[in-house]
Amino acid sequence: MTPSLRRTQVTLVIALLTSSVLAWSTGCSGNGEAPPTAVAVQAVPARIASITEHVGADAVLSPVAQAAISPKITAPVKKFYVQRGSRVKADELLAVLDNSDLEAALTDNKGAYDAAQAAYETAVKAQVPEEYQKAQLDLAQAKANLDLNRQIVASREKLFDQGAIAGRDLDTSKAALVQAQAAYETALQHLAAMDKVGREAALNAAKGQLESARGKYEGAEAALGYSEIRSPISGVVTDRPLYAGETAAAGAPLITVMDTSALLARIHLSQAQAQMLRSGNAASVEVPGLSAPVQGKITLISPALDPGSTTVEIWVRLENPDGDLRPGTAVHVTVAGRTVPRALVVPSEAIVLSSAGKPTAVVVGSDGIAHQVQVTIGISGEGQTQILSGISAGQQIVTEGAASLDDGTHVRIVASTESDEGSGQAAEGGK
Repeated sequence: MTPSLRRTQVTLVIALLTSSVLAWSTGCSGNGEAPPTAVAVQAVPARIASITEHVGADAVLSPVAQAAISPKITAPVKKFYVQRGSRVKADELLAVLDNSDLEAALTDNKGAYDAAQAAYETAVKAQVPEEYQKAQLDLAQAKANLDLNRQIVASREKLFDQGAIAGRDLDTSKAALVQAQAAYETALQHLAAMDKVGREAALNAAKGQLESARGKYEGAEAALGYSEIRSPISGVVTDRPLYAGETAAAGAPLITVMDTSALLARIHLSQAQAQMLRSGNAASVEVPGLSAPVQGKITLISPALDPGSTTVEIWVRLENPDGDLRPGTAVHVTVAGRTVPRALVVPSEAIVLSSAGKPTAVVVGSDGIAHQVQVTIGISGEGQTQILSGISAGQQIVTEGAASLDDGTHVRIVASTESDEGSGQAAEGGK
């Protein structure tokens, strides 16, 4: 066989093989292609329902009333009557400070007060009346002496006119009359002064001395009272930093009492959020260590904004009859706000963020294909979110795995248990 004939045969064989491969590949890409696998998802229809917005914020529990009791005097602690954790009532004696010197001062001032009181009684009932009576007697005596001297002068004037007495005797009687007149006017002025000023001044002086002594006595009595530490409120003792015998400093807290029958959770919300709340609205408080939230209610909405944070302070009151809640606990408070009676709602987990950061929901069409739809959301509460635009009532919304679904993915809606089984099988296949 010639070399040219051999080359021609090889070329024919290559051409036949190439045509066979092309024909096989064309047959594989024809109408016999397998359909894409549908992803199992859970979905619920968007529905019309009532929804209430719930606003959450963190807070720290504080007592409804608290008193950090500080003594007004500096003295050693003589005795404590309570321990930390003791329950006390209002005005109950909690501790006594050393008060020996105060008792002595009280006794001294009590004696001075009693003496001043006796002096006042004497002035009112004896001294002042006696002086006034003496002034009256002095005036009466001066009046009688004046009248006598007038009669003597008149008699001697007649005798002098008759030439029976010398002029010297008449002049002597007239001089005595002038002296009697002066004594009478002095006694009269003294009695008038006693009526207007003297009597009242004497009584006021005695009363002033009595009031001064009373003030000193009451001051000593108050100082002795400062040595007794009493509770201004009912509650439980939460702090007692000193022991008996140690010196308590004036103004430094000696015993702290808290009323824990109810606690307050103070939260701060924006003005827009606070505008929807009303005093008496219900609130739910999540407390660490408790399996169920504690129910409370709003008791105060601040009428003014906080100047530092421009927020509104809200007080939520929690009843604590059994003492399960403790002041200082960090909690999360959720309060009910605005309510929309007929809203288009979907489960909150169905709302995801797109790559552009926009709220998106995945809608399953009648053809079983998932479509990402941008939505406008409203209020949220109790696991539901209000949809303002983007979808309509009755449309099937993917609730789980929506974030991982691409637009145009073939899906099939399954029950929760079926979806879980499918996920488990897929995981085993991956192994």
